[in-house]
Amino acid sequence: MGYHVEGRLLEVCTCNTLCPCWVGEDPDLGYCDGLLGWHVDKGNIEGLDVSGRAIIMLCHIPGNILKGNWSVRVYIDQNATEKQKEELLKVWSGKLGGPIADMAKLVGEIVSVEKVPIIFDIKGASGTVKVGDNIEAKLSPFKGATGKDTALYDTIFTTIPGSPAHVGKASYYRVKVPGFDIDLKGHNAVSGSFRFEA
Repeated sequence: MGYHVEGRLLEVCTCNTLCPCWVGEDPDLGYCDGLLGWHVDKGNIEGLDVSGRAIIMLCHIPGNILKGNWSVRVYIDQNATEKQKEELLKVWSGKLGGPIADMAKLVGEIVSVEKVPIIFDIKGASGTVKVGDNIEAKLSPFKGATGKDTALYDTIFTTIPGSPAHVGKASYYRVKVPGFDIDLKGHNAVSGSFRFEA
């Protein structure tokens, strides 16, 4: 039956700006601890409507991003039904194929899956995300000479295959959960839209 989902991405990480992972280089610290968040504005998975739902991955990437072996904590919007949660996990774990499956192959371990309150507020290429009580970030895009948001179009790695990624800076990025203790300002941030189907 397949799926079709479209919406918005917000991503922040411990790399400086711009994150070298997107062009296949090693992360600035030798590892990268990133928050990857997708909000489904509209779509369905195997016939089930998942519009309005969000999925967040808090990733520890131990070296070059393309070598994989990520360990991941997954957070699903608390308003998702159990069936919506199952279907979102099928897509983002790569079980249903499609463009996101290549990224899913890089995950070595899913440490946990939790349903929590998620605030996902993106307007254009600016936005904030809050996951439960212990994860939050805010980003603003860089601007080009013409005033348009600066974007990457053809990179070796992407969390939104097929779409440009607007690059910017996180005014803050805070995480306090097992395995992650982050409190940074001025580090990498990415936003964009996505349209995945299979």
